[in-house]
Amino acid sequence: MGYWDSPDGTQCVEKAWITTKLGTAIGLVGSAYHIVAFQPESAMAGLKRATSATVTMASLGAVFGMATCLSAQARGTSDDPLNYLIGGCASGAFLGARTHNPMVGTSACLGLGALAYFTKVGKQEGWRLTGTPRL
Repeated sequence: MGYWDSPDGTQCVEKAWITTKLGTAIGLVGSAYHIVAFQPESAMAGLKRATSATVTMASLGAVFGMATCLSAQARGTSDDPLNYLIGGCASGAFLGARTHNPMVGTSACLGLGALAYFTKVGKQEGWRLTGTPRL
């Protein structure tokens, strides 16, 4: 099953699992690059850094998946980009709480919410980033 295979507001656990796996993968790749670019003092410090980044990104994915799905259920709307804005903002708020910084939370809420909103709009309208242009 893919994330877009079922309507919004249905199969919340499966969708949250998919976004959690995606967040975990992004966290692993990002922490690997960070460890290569900024060598840790010891292997244990590197493991701690990688674990922290990966768990944070996995949590962001889980929060986004559940918030988007539960928002669609609570609002009674399916395929509404506003649900994705809410999910992205919830992820940003989680990141702000994780860093103990309200400015990070506010900025991440706006940024991730806008990214998720436009991703959904682009999916609905058939936007493409690659390939030959349609005329």
